[in-house]
Amino acid sequence: MTKFSGSDNYVATDDLQLAVNAAVTLQRPLLIKGEPGTGKTMLAEEVAQAMGKRLISWHIKSTTKAQQGLYEYDAVSRLRDSQLGDDKVHDIKNYIKPGKLWEAFTSDEQVVLLIDEIDKADIEFPNDLLVELDRMEFSVYETGETITAKQRPIIIITSNNEKELPDAFLRRCFFHYIKFPDKKTMQAIIQVHFPDLKKDLLNAALETFFEVRDMPGLKKRPSTSELIDWIKLLVADDIPLETLQNKSIKEAIPPLYGALLKNEQDVEMLQKMAFIMRREG
Repeated sequence: MTKFSGSDNYVATDDLQLAVNAAVTLQRPLLIKGEPGTGKTMLAEEVAQAMGKRLISWHIKSTTKAQQGLYEYDAVSRLRDSQLGDDKVHDIKNYIKPGKLWEAFTSDEQVVLLIDEIDKADIEFPNDLLVELDRMEFSVYETGETITAKQRPIIIITSNNEKELPDAFLRRCFFHYIKFPDKKTMQAIIQVHFPDLKKDLLNAALETFFEVRDMPGLKKRPSTSELIDWIKLLVADDIPLETLQNKSIKEAIPPLYGALLKNEQDVEMLQKMAFIMRREG
């Protein structure tokens, strides 16, 4: 099987490559944790592309139930059709809607299944999928059939660490935490997105970004995705290099800071710090 080694669009550290390939070899779900905006969801997309496999994405919400990943039975529609005398009411399969796990299990070719932001769901959600992920099969109660995986999917599960996941679930996963990129790795990531960006502007932008990010007391530290958005704006607005070089956080608020900071407390703190630094300077 093809080994994952990153892609032209995704900079994967050696540790992350090792984690992906280990999970594939062990045939275990890969549980990816990390700050929001560190590329967890994009990883699944790139793994699928690099390995030439179809991606099936199941994006989890606070209201999502594990059963929805298997299938849903629409009893209301069946009752309505029975009242209307519709012939299809006699075949219960007409009211079974396959979920994402069903789709992945019944695919003739191996797929990559992304279970995105699993920590958004109820605490029982991961436990409710233990048997299905272990045995790679589940039963459809209404029809009596068993859906068994034709090919074991490559499963990538992401979490933003909003909730602790159950130990029984964690034991079944290969775990990797995506550390926030250091400056060298971040430089490589930015160059993937902006290959023509001048080196001086890139270095100045990174310097300002990490100064903002390293401010003590920030409620929401800017992420990789926010840095990419910020640089896109800097390029689009043709912000001069001197603006970044001469106006660090110690002297003034960086231009277009709204791309980096996402709440009023952090903006206010940045403004106060800039004021104090200017006064002391």
